[in-house]
Amino acid sequence: MNILIFGLGRTGAALALQLSRQHSVTIIEQNPDAVRRLGAKHTCNVVIGSGIDEDTLVRAGIATADAFFAVTRGDNTNLMAAQVAQINYKVKHICVRVADPNRAQAYRNLGMTCITPALIIAGMMRDWLTETPYEQIDSYNVLPAEMEVI
Repeated sequence: MNILIFGLGRTGAALALQLSRQHSVTIIEQNPDAVRRLGAKHTCNVVIGSGIDEDTLVRAGIATADAFFAVTRGDNTNLMAAQVAQINYKVKHICVRVADPNRAQAYRNLGMTCITPALIIAGMMRDWLTETPYEQIDSYNVLPAEMEVI
Protein backbone atom coordinates (compact mmCIF):
# COMPACT_ATOMS: atom_id res chain seq x y z
CA MET A 1 0.00 0.00 0.00
CA ASN A 2 1.00 3.59 -0.62
CA ILE A 3 0.40 5.45 2.65
CA LEU A 4 0.56 9.19 3.39
CA ILE A 5 0.88 10.47 6.93
CA PHE A 6 0.43 14.17 7.68
CA GLY A 7 2.22 15.05 10.91
CA LEU A 8 5.43 13.78 12.42
CA GLY A 9 4.84 14.11 16.12
CA ARG A 10 5.02 11.09 18.39
CA THR A 11 1.91 9.51 16.88
CA GLY A 12 2.94 10.14 13.28
CA ALA A 13 6.46 8.84 13.85
CA ALA A 14 5.30 5.66 15.59
CA LEU A 15 2.66 5.03 12.92
CA ALA A 16 5.14 5.64 10.10
CA LEU A 17 7.73 3.28 11.54
CA GLN A 18 5.16 0.54 12.16
CA LEU A 19 3.60 0.79 8.71
CA SER A 20 6.88 1.17 6.81
CA ARG A 21 7.81 -2.39 7.74
CA GLN A 22 5.29 -3.62 5.15
CA HIS A 23 4.20 -0.59 3.11
CA SER A 24 5.49 2.45 1.27
CA VAL A 25 5.13 5.41 3.64
CA THR A 26 5.45 9.09 2.86
CA ILE A 27 5.24 11.66 5.62
CA ILE A 28 4.25 15.28 5.18
CA GLU A 29 5.71 17.55 7.87
CA GLN A 30 6.27 21.29 8.12
CA ASN A 31 9.15 21.14 10.60
CA PRO A 32 12.31 19.58 9.12
CA ASP A 33 13.70 18.98 12.63
CA ALA A 34 10.84 16.55 13.35
CA VAL A 35 12.41 13.98 11.00
CA ARG A 36 14.81 13.04 13.82
CA ARG A 37 11.90 11.21 15.48
CA LEU A 38 12.19 8.52 12.81
CA GLY A 39 15.75 7.60 13.73
CA ALA A 40 18.66 7.18 11.35
CA LYS A 41 17.58 3.96 9.61
CA HIS A 42 13.97 4.70 8.62
CA THR A 43 12.72 3.85 5.13
CA CYS A 44 10.04 6.54 4.92
CA ASN A 45 9.89 9.28 2.33
CA VAL A 46 9.56 12.75 3.85
CA VAL A 47 8.06 15.78 2.12
CA ILE A 48 8.49 19.11 3.87
CA GLY A 49 5.34 21.20 3.65
CA SER A 50 1.73 21.40 4.75
CA GLY A 51 -0.81 18.64 4.27
CA ILE A 52 -3.47 21.22 3.42
CA ASP A 53 -1.42 22.57 0.51
CA GLU A 54 -2.35 20.77 -2.70
CA ASP A 55 1.12 21.21 -4.26
CA THR A 56 2.64 19.50 -1.20
CA LEU A 57 0.04 16.72 -1.37
CA VAL A 58 0.83 16.16 -5.05
CA ARG A 59 4.60 16.03 -4.35
CA ALA A 60 3.87 13.47 -1.63
CA GLY A 61 1.92 11.25 -4.04
CA ILE A 62 -1.69 11.84 -2.99
CA ALA A 63 -2.90 10.84 -6.45
CA THR A 64 -1.80 7.24 -5.87
CA ALA A 65 -2.36 7.04 -2.10
CA ASP A 66 -4.28 4.08 -0.73
CA ALA A 67 -4.53 5.60 2.73
CA PHE A 68 -4.18 9.03 4.32
CA PHE A 69 -3.63 9.69 8.01
CA ALA A 70 -3.89 13.20 9.48
CA VAL A 71 -2.25 13.15 12.90
CA THR A 72 -1.10 16.70 13.64
CA ARG A 73 -2.04 18.44 16.91
CA GLY A 74 -4.60 20.63 15.16
CA ASP A 75 -8.14 19.33 14.67
CA ASN A 76 -8.94 21.95 12.03
CA THR A 77 -5.76 21.22 10.09
CA ASN A 78 -6.32 17.46 10.26
CA LEU A 79 -9.93 17.73 9.15
CA MET A 80 -9.17 20.11 6.27
CA ALA A 81 -6.40 17.84 4.99
CA ALA A 82 -8.64 14.79 5.28
CA GLN A 83 -11.41 16.51 3.34
CA VAL A 84 -9.00 17.39 0.54
CA ALA A 85 -7.78 13.79 0.40
CA GLN A 86 -11.34 12.44 0.46
CA ILE A 87 -13.05 14.87 -1.91
CA ASN A 88 -10.35 15.97 -4.35
CA TYR A 89 -8.29 12.78 -4.54
CA LYS A 90 -10.79 10.04 -3.62
CA VAL A 91 -8.38 8.37 -1.19
CA LYS A 92 -10.11 5.20 -0.07
CA HIS A 93 -8.88 4.92 3.52
CA ILE A 94 -8.80 8.11 5.60
CA CYS A 95 -8.12 8.25 9.32
CA VAL A 96 -8.04 11.46 11.31
CA ARG A 97 -6.84 12.22 14.83
CA VAL A 98 -9.47 14.49 16.37
CA ALA A 99 -9.19 15.70 19.96
CA ASP A 100 -12.71 17.17 20.13
CA PRO A 101 -15.18 14.27 20.48
CA ASN A 102 -18.14 16.35 19.25
CA ARG A 103 -16.33 17.37 16.09
CA ALA A 104 -15.15 13.81 15.54
CA GLN A 105 -18.72 12.53 15.45
CA ALA A 106 -19.67 15.08 12.80
CA TYR A 107 -16.80 13.94 10.58
CA ARG A 108 -17.60 10.27 11.15
CA ASN A 109 -21.01 11.11 9.70
CA LEU A 110 -19.16 12.25 6.55
CA GLY A 111 -17.54 8.84 6.20
CA MET A 112 -14.17 9.50 7.84
CA THR A 113 -12.62 7.32 10.47
CA CYS A 114 -11.84 9.57 13.41
CA ILE A 115 -9.69 8.53 16.33
CA THR A 116 -10.33 10.47 19.52
CA PRO A 117 -7.42 9.72 21.89
CA ALA A 118 -9.11 10.94 25.09
CA LEU A 119 -12.08 8.60 24.63
CA ILE A 120 -9.91 5.61 23.79
CA ILE A 121 -7.56 6.17 26.72
CA ALA A 122 -10.46 6.67 29.15
CA GLY A 123 -12.16 3.46 28.01
CA MET A 124 -8.98 1.41 28.20
CA MET A 125 -8.17 2.77 31.66
CA ARG A 126 -11.69 1.87 32.81
CA ASP A 127 -11.27 -1.65 31.46
CA TRP A 128 -7.85 -2.01 33.05
CA LEU A 129 -9.23 -0.99 36.45
CA THR A 130 -12.27 -3.26 36.22
CA GLU A 131 -10.16 -6.08 34.76
CA THR A 132 -12.44 -6.21 31.76
CA PRO A 133 -10.95 -7.46 28.47
CA TYR A 134 -10.13 -4.67 26.07
CA GLU A 135 -12.70 -4.05 23.36
CA GLN A 136 -12.57 -3.08 19.70
CA ILE A 137 -11.51 0.52 19.09
CA ASP A 138 -14.95 1.62 17.88
CA SER A 139 -16.49 0.78 21.22
CA TYR A 140 -14.18 3.27 22.95
CA ASN A 141 -14.39 5.90 20.27
CA VAL A 142 -17.97 6.87 21.21
CA LEU A 143 -18.92 10.13 22.88
CA PRO A 144 -20.86 9.60 26.13
CA ALA A 145 -24.29 11.25 25.95
CA GLU A 146 -23.37 13.46 28.91
CA MET A 147 -20.57 15.05 26.86
CA GLU A 148 -22.66 15.83 23.78
CA VAL A 149 -22.99 19.50 22.94
CA ILE A 150 -26.63 20.43 22.43
